[in-house]
Amino acid sequence: MRAPAFWWRSPAQAGPVASFLMPFSHLYAFVTSRRMRRTGWHAPVPVLCCGNIGVGGAGKTPLVLDLAQRAIVRGHRPAFLSRGYGGRVGGGTRVDAQIHTARDVGDEPLLLSRIAPCYVGADRAVSARRAVADGADCLLMDDGFQNPTLHQDAALIVVDGQVGFGNGHVLPAGPLREPVRTGLARAAGVVVIGPDWMDVTSGVRDRLPCFHASLRQDTGSIPIDRPVVAFAGIGRPAKFFDGLARNGIHPRACLGFADHHAYTVRDCHRLQALAEKWNACLVTTEKDAVRLPAPFRQHVVTVGLHVTWATTGMPEQILDLWLDKTER
Repeated sequence: MRAPAFWWRSPAQAGPVASFLMPFSHLYAFVTSRRMRRTGWHAPVPVLCCGNIGVGGAGKTPLVLDLAQRAIVRGHRPAFLSRGYGGRVGGGTRVDAQIHTARDVGDEPLLLSRIAPCYVGADRAVSARRAVADGADCLLMDDGFQNPTLHQDAALIVVDGQVGFGNGHVLPAGPLREPVRTGLARAAGVVVIGPDWMDVTSGVRDRLPCFHASLRQDTGSIPIDRPVVAFAGIGRPAKFFDGLARNGIHPRACLGFADHHAYTVRDCHRLQALAEKWNACLVTTEKDAVRLPAPFRQHVVTVGLHVTWATTGMPEQILDLWLDKTER
């Protein structure tokens, strides 16, 4: 499903629907709190979680890819742990892009496995044990901040600076998985991705280190002599479309789908019809591309994302926070 618009309004403007849903939000927060009292397995290697207090689209996957690449440069052997949203393989499965599809393991794990081994499953302890047995000397969780199965040596809360924590309410009245104050109490730092329009920094800097980064689109493969039709099924599709505009690319049409949308033959026919109508180039995200049927994927240009840090020392501070257990 798509996130409702009232999730992203200010608390004072959230409206009557949010107010009506507040009792369910209190119940959701209570259940989450109870679940987080469980004690997770302590891995013999350092574990860093890059997660959210809110749902969807903050930029976690590009962030963990960047950190893993930096850890590899330092001589480490990282492994990724992911839930594998929508996948159907057993817990603890190591992703193999040669045999697995997004329907098997989810979309993000296919991207992560290009850099380092990636293990999927809801029980992160099961995945962690497999990764350590296979030789990983540090573990990087893509999401899972509210998953108690594995002890996290350090956790970073990743926030989209354009929307912050939304209306400040917990699901379903708002986009949060738990109250902000509860999440911040368990975190080692906050990473604000993009311009900090919601002034997240001032709300957390007295309590936690606050790091800043932005996402840079790789649009070099988009032809400059043809119109563009853009589509995305991510947490906030508008974020992808706005990024194209900042790069001087203004699509004839922008189609947004729900996060993790499984593209059907009908979807592909619709997109192809629009492309033929304007003799346009179809453009989407890397995360969407792995969910497209293989024959159709060949006709779509994929736009990658890269993390750019506000200052050169920021990623090194995070690596020190994460890898301290093995580098002491």
